[in-house]
Amino acid sequence: MKTQSEVNGERLWQRLMTLGKIGETERGGSRRLALTGLDKQGRELVCSWMRDAGLELTTDRIGNIFGRRPGVDNSLPPIVTGSHIDTQPSGGKFDGCYGVMAGLEVMQTLQDQQIQTRTPLELVIWTNEEGARFVPTMMGSGVFCGDIPLEHAYASQDALGISVKDELDRLGYVGAEQIGEHRVGAYLEAHIEQGPVLESEQKVIGIVTGVLGIRLINVTVTGREAHAGPTPMGIRHDALYAAAPAFTQIVDIGRGYGEHARATIGEIDVSPGSRNTIPGLVRFSVDLRHLVPEVLQEMVQKAREICARPQSDSGLTFHFEELQYVVPTKFDSEMIGAVRDAVLATPYTHMEIVSGAGHDACYLAKVAPTSMIFVPCKDGISHNEIESAQPEHLQAGANVLLGAMMALANH
Repeated sequence: MKTQSEVNGERLWQRLMTLGKIGETERGGSRRLALTGLDKQGRELVCSWMRDAGLELTTDRIGNIFGRRPGVDNSLPPIVTGSHIDTQPSGGKFDGCYGVMAGLEVMQTLQDQQIQTRTPLELVIWTNEEGARFVPTMMGSGVFCGDIPLEHAYASQDALGISVKDELDRLGYVGAEQIGEHRVGAYLEAHIEQGPVLESEQKVIGIVTGVLGIRLINVTVTGREAHAGPTPMGIRHDALYAAAPAFTQIVDIGRGYGEHARATIGEIDVSPGSRNTIPGLVRFSVDLRHLVPEVLQEMVQKAREICARPQSDSGLTFHFEELQYVVPTKFDSEMIGAVRDAVLATPYTHMEIVSGAGHDACYLAKVAPTSMIFVPCKDGISHNEIESAQPEHLQAGANVLLGAMMALANH
């Protein structure tokens, strides 16, 4: 059984590979950090393809780019799809980029076949989803949906002290459209799974029902620097020695709350970083996730208690700072149904799945009916240069996206 219309899988693949050449790494991945010159090159390339597909482009104040395909009744809010094209420092060619290219392929297919929908359609490129250069993550969609104040986003700085606003101005991506002006009737996002479930279950399509909530935390441990030779062990105020037990204890939190629990320490910075100096300062990141808000809060409290224990030692302090909370997301039942109906019109194997990774769809779900479509990635690997996916799976996901968007736009 086939969908009424099908996308061009070869074109989809070639565009992904062409985009991936911008910032390509030695191991075949991509490095296009948000709001760098390479990010601008990627944006300009994709925007040229969007114009070729007949889309009308606009940009908002945080640099989100929208490509609109008019419908029969343009008074209706659009059905929107998209994702991001910024990457991790050692990222792959598919994370985020696939969602944008799948949405573009939907628009191009409708253009090629001269199919008009009742409701207008839009493709969006969200700014700084990864948060690898600027925190918070999912910045463009968070600002768009009103959860992240625009001025807060503008003030965010990278490790060199360069702000988001500085870079938006430099690259020319402070758009004219004000935040809050843009309507969304419904939102769909196609994505590689970034995990191993679909591949292990031998399913081609994941019908995403929800996304784990995320709590991002920074912990700073302050002790006192001293010479490693003359200072006896018993009178040291060693920040790393105090922090080290917390590393494993916090990660173990993720092992105690069931299948939807996650706990990760991904960044550790030791200062002054000298071989013969006792560390006086340690900073580390904490990433906690769960599908149930109350459980996630309990996990945060446990992490806080772990960090409070060593402070009874004189001269040592732990500072616990929460940076971002993305609430657990349950997607709209009708949108999930639209994806399911689109899958059932195809021969693709499928299953329902919960996402462990945060996505722009998490913020969009607060302002419009939302769901996601997953396809497998090799060995479940993502945020890695060797990230990979099969062309036929990518085409399948885009076909499901096409079917769901057409159904929603003509409902």
